Amino acid sequence: MNQTMAAEPSPLMRRLRDEWFFAISALTALAFLEFGDRIFEHLSNPLWLVVIFLWLFAVVLGSALSVVRHAEHLAERLGEPYGTLILTLAITSIEVIGISAVMFHGENNPTLVRDTLFAVVMIILNGMVGLSLLMGAWRRPEQRHNMQGANAYLGVIVPLATLSLVLPDFTRTTVGPTLSVIQQMMLALMSIGLYGAFLVLQTGRHQHYFVEDGEYHGTAHQKIEHEGSLWLCVALLVAYMIPVVFLVEQLARPIDYLIETLAAPTALGGVIMAVLVATPEAISAVRAAMSNHLQRSVNIFLGSVLSTIGLTVPAMLIISHFSNHDVILGLEHTDLVMLILTLAVSIITFASGRTNLMQGAVHLMLFLAYFLLIFQD
Repeated sequence: MNQTMAAEPSPLMRRLRDEWFFAISALTALAFLEFGDRIFEHLSNPLWLVVIFLWLFAVVLGSALSVVRHAEHLAERLGEPYGTLILTLAITSIEVIGISAVMFHGENNPTLVRDTLFAVVMIILNGMVGLSLLMGAWRRPEQRHNMQGANAYLGVIVPLATLSLVLPDFTRTTVGPTLSVIQQMMLALMSIGLYGAFLVLQTGRHQHYFVEDGEYHGTAHQKIEHEGSLWLCVALLVAYMIPVVFLVEQLARPIDYLIETLAAPTALGGVIMAVLVATPEAISAVRAAMSNHLQRSVNIFLGSVLSTIGLTVPAMLIISHFSNHDVILGLEHTDLVMLILTLAVSIITFASGRTNLMQGAVHLMLFLAYFLLIFQD
């Protein structure tokens, strides 16, 4: 008995074992801080370009996954809807940091914000939703979610997406798919205002919209105990965010080289940023759907889209205004059609409170169409 107890690792050792990736993240950040210029000297070598890009992408993604892991620990302690709110806000912060880093590095790319927002919407509402519904339906014929919560999300997502990505195509104050300064201020205030109103609904008297039916007075508010204090989870979440801020800026250099030197599609920069943002949440959403917690998945992917539009748009408009970087928000041609189609299909998918295999397949097909149109518009 004493030997068994002696063999068990201490809480400190278990914590160090769980946080091993932080060492990789910190060492990578130190390497690029010290030798960054020499590392980027040979980007003209295709093999070196691929190695550097994959190295940075993997470390940033791993750090983002660790941020999500600690956000989920906070979510389990605080319960819904506060847990999902922390998760989406953490990911949105990474997104704003990433877009800013790429936008300020290299030549001005006025469509980067638009491309990233559109890519996030397509990846989440089509790729993530489709995969979650498909994997969930693989184990059970039909899954249920709280229809009122989904309608609340979509009731804000649809107008914000239209005002941000469609309206600029039709305004006449400025030339092209852009907004004037006053119109940008209006959009930023409306986005923050609608998102704030949604938070009041989500955290106030209508919390039961965002939990599974019958759980509002049951397990939905139970808090799960974890090792360590609540503040330790917060500290670790912030600790993983710090290398992300620096490494995303380094990742901007190979991305700019791909777009500016190798003439890759300009939308590719937005897609890369969107993948970094969406992948951690996609993993959480798919796991929840496979465990028959579809409401958790709905909260994750619809909450992510809402926070991306409601918070990223005003943040980037403010940053671009003070940094004198032009921003083009309006979608054009096939992208505009894909956005309208995606929003319409999403409304149909979540209208009944039940999902099945067919709905997942439709969303995945829309995602494949979006990906193809990046290269064959």
